[in-house]
Amino acid sequence: MVTKESRRNKIKARIRSRIKGTAEKPRLSVFRSNKQIYAQLIDDLAGVTLVSTSSRAISEKVAKVEVATLVGKSLAEKAASAGLKTCVFDRNGYLYHGRVKALAEGAREGGLIF
Repeated sequence: MVTKESRRNKIKARIRSRIKGTAEKPRLSVFRSNKQIYAQLIDDLAGVTLVSTSSRAISEKVAKVEVATLVGKSLAEKAASAGLKTCVFDRNGYLYHGRVKALAEGAREGGLIF
């Protein structure tokens, strides 16, 4: 029987086989739990997280989708201050829908290109 977790891990492995982050063009990795959403820019060659943020840093009380948009904008601001303009989006096995899509659109609004 295929569980949600095993299905996501299979998709995640397929995505990660094609996507690699570098120092110039890092990988934007998204992790979504039931309550929070986390995003980080990763240099896979060095194995280092360059910039990270999460919904735990957002103090506003709004819906989860709006929080994801704010996290994306926050990540884009931090990336700009670190001198990063472009990245590769890694949805981490999640469907490009809802909070994951909102985070991506927020990052694009903030000025990140992917």
